Amino acid sequence: MASKLEQLVQTYVNEFENNLKMKVDKDLLTKVAKGLGPSIYNNDASKVSGSDSKELDTVKNNFLIKKLGLKNDSKLDDAINEVMVKMGTSNRNKYRAMVYYLLVVEFNKQSIYN
Repeated sequence: MASKLEQLVQTYVNEFENNLKMKVDKDLLTKVAKGLGPSIYNNDASKVSGSDSKELDTVKNNFLIKKLGLKNDSKLDDAINEVMVKMGTSNRNKYRAMVYYLLVVEFNKQSIYN
């Protein structure tokens, strides 16, 4: 039987492939999901609200700047907005692991998860 983590990663893979029509690196996605710790199992914390500016600031400050080590500039906001559009502005299930995965790929920071 698959672990909770494996089940969630499969949910994300299905979402990428079926709804977003995107290929996904399952190995990297699993590492990003693991890096989020217990938050991915909490219904509220596991999702990102694209319309909540405080939430988007958290993504920028805690993930892009602290975790990925990026400089705070307008490129970060542009990338976050781009990911929100990619995932569908009306999509209520913007899983945090998927958002972070797309940002890792966008900024070519996969090496952080090696």
